[in-house]
Amino acid sequence: MDLQLKGKLALVSGSTAGIGYAIARTLAQEGARVIVNGRTQPAVDDAVARMRSETQGAVEGFAGDLSRADAAAEVVRRHAGIEILVNNLGIFDAKAFEDIPDEEWLRFFDVNVLSGVRLARLVLPAMKRANWGRIIFISSESAVQIPTEMIHYGMSKTAQLAVSRGLAEAVAGTGITVNSVLPGPTKSRGVGDFVEGMAKANDKSAAQFEAEFFQHVRPTSLIKRFAAPQEVASLVAYVASPLASATTGAALRVDGGVVKSAF
Repeated sequence: MDLQLKGKLALVSGSTAGIGYAIARTLAQEGARVIVNGRTQPAVDDAVARMRSETQGAVEGFAGDLSRADAAAEVVRRHAGIEILVNNLGIFDAKAFEDIPDEEWLRFFDVNVLSGVRLARLVLPAMKRANWGRIIFISSESAVQIPTEMIHYGMSKTAQLAVSRGLAEAVAGTGITVNSVLPGPTKSRGVGDFVEGMAKANDKSAAQFEAEFFQHVRPTSLIKRFAAPQEVASLVAYVASPLASATTGAALRVDGGVVKSAF
């Protein structure tokens, strides 16, 4: 299937590894011009080099913390006319509710929510002038089923759904769509490191830990495994394409069936 993305300019925040990298690579494979983002220049340079070798696509890099307003303004100034914005940048951390100080609540909101808000606000004028654009928030199944082990993370992911839906309604009747994508437990770099660490700490193999995780922590999963980043990226690439013009204001699940609802 041709996703009709050839020549489209896409920014994927937090895309040097994991889900973000898989999304950026898939967009590049489909012919989009992709801006890869990470906090440090070495990480960005490495990701760009790998992606160019894997896709032969038009890939550029931007090193900067896009949770900061100045970095967000700079990337949009340097790469004018962004047509596809994928707000993937995010943080997570398991911590008991009573151990989460105010500063952590604010940090999670700033990184996971406001980073996407700022970027969307910056790219929207050009999208309106062109009467075409795609804004996608990478949320989580944790937005719907708040995890008790990281309530602050769940809060930030729910907030993304509100922003996404509200913005979609604000651009109703235009060629701009705004959606959220809700991955379930996915074996990104951070999750992979977490699994390996927990497995070693409990003298188990990664496979044993994964099986027990889906038996006890995410028992509603229907696939009973961590998704691969590419499985998320495939949905995002479609939503970013002109083919998805009737999909907007939606919260699209690629959660392995973790959310126990038919809707």
